[in-house]
Amino acid sequence: MHADPHPESSPPIVRIWSSSAVRYLIVGGFSFLFDIGVLWLLHDVFGVALAIATPVAFLLSFAVTYTLQRTVAFRAADGVAPSVLRYTLLVAFNTLATTAIVWASDAVGLPWAAGKVTAVAATTIWNYFAYRYWVFAIRKADA
Repeated sequence: MHADPHPESSPPIVRIWSSSAVRYLIVGGFSFLFDIGVLWLLHDVFGVALAIATPVAFLLSFAVTYTLQRTVAFRAADGVAPSVLRYTLLVAFNTLATTAIVWASDAVGLPWAAGKVTAVAATTIWNYFAYRYWVFAIRKADA
């Protein structure tokens, strides 16, 4: 998709959608609903311990989130392998951080959902920059 040479002539929704930050937040919102839905299902419906349900739900959303962030939010056109490796490393870090935040919230008497929301807020901020400048960054050789 080519950039509009006259973006000011585009309808407002097109100008808003042209921002990777907006696409990132919308895709992230969908991914969050998927992730928290699986966590709720595992923990509240099936009784899986929170320390197990949290990383399982987070990791199950891996393929959904990666695919949507790659294709919709950042419109990456480079090879899949390099970005999958970088994304996997980021997901490993995020899994540990999310599990620790949810566990810590539960340990101090807060609902697990409060910990999940806190973890999502933290990862949302650092992930945008990691995706944009590391995971899906356009390499000089690719440009």
